[in-house]
Amino acid sequence: MKQRNERERAADARHWYYLALALLAGWLIALMSSILTPFLAGALLAYLGDPLVDRLERLKISRGLAVALVFTAFLLLALAVALVILPRLEAQISLLFKQFPLYIDWLKTQILPWLQQHLGLEGKLNDLSWFQDILARHWQDAGGFVKGALVSVSQSGISLLGMLANLLLIPVITFYLLRDWDDLVRGIHALLPRRFEPTIARLARESDVMLGAFMRGQLLVMLGLGLIYTFGLWLVGLDFALLIGMLAGMVSFVPYLGLILGIILAGIAAVLQFQGVESLPWVALVFVVGQLAEGAVLTPRFVGGNIGMHPVAVIFAVMAGGHLYGFFGVLMALPVAAVAMVWVRHAVERYKVSRLYGT
Repeated sequence: MKQRNERERAADARHWYYLALALLAGWLIALMSSILTPFLAGALLAYLGDPLVDRLERLKISRGLAVALVFTAFLLLALAVALVILPRLEAQISLLFKQFPLYIDWLKTQILPWLQQHLGLEGKLNDLSWFQDILARHWQDAGGFVKGALVSVSQSGISLLGMLANLLLIPVITFYLLRDWDDLVRGIHALLPRRFEPTIARLARESDVMLGAFMRGQLLVMLGLGLIYTFGLWLVGLDFALLIGMLAGMVSFVPYLGLILGIILAGIAAVLQFQGVESLPWVALVFVVGQLAEGAVLTPRFVGGNIGMHPVAVIFAVMAGGHLYGFFGVLMALPVAAVAMVWVRHAVERYKVSRLYGT
């Protein structure tokens, strides 16, 4: 009895020790969140690229050459986004703000009279000048919003240097982590306490499957949906096809959110641009095709089965991460939530076989 009590006290002490370590780690992360962003971004890119490097190694390509090839592919992809996609997105956003006065005039002359006639709405619906005044004050130079952001950042030399340093650190950190990824994993595995090594190794494997499904697979699904939506809306003739299509693809990690947001934004844009509802069935068809492609091809091919993250959990993770740690927290949110799901399931399993559950 005495020995059992001593073992229980020792177990309780270990639990408090682990809790203290977790709290200390959280405090350190919060303290250093402003400098951790490039390291986290580099670690995520290295994690995404390591399977490609391993696949090239299985083709008898040396690790160094495989890392160089994957790293070059990442750089070319980032360069393509910076030089091809971002300027077009800026042009579409600028066009959107410039077209706002025309849309307001059409609403005043066509939609508001119809609403007043059929729904009996009166009063301030006749006056949209307040909205036009806001646009005139804040968006008269909307064509150069990226230029304006850069100018505001450049007003502080320290902020500009910090931003450039972070951007330059990301590829450097990515390269070194990608080169030594397997050695780092083996080193961490060797340091695990032998008593807990089987459990931790199993949880690590399950976490890797979860992260792989959610990050590698879901990113490809998001990109695929963005391209489908963009191409379809371009065929419809929508001026803001790239902006709305890529936005709907980006938020599609929450089931049906990309579909709902895309249909609403594309429907409003189509009605304002074509000044009628004739194009709405074609807009809806674009998103129906995208959903069919996601369910039949994209998700089965890149993600596989259900990864076990409820949509509400995804939304909460992103909002909580952004609230606690800002942009760094948003980057951390989904990977941490994916791993947390694995550990929560393990904790539930342990709880169901414990004496507490059986009493």
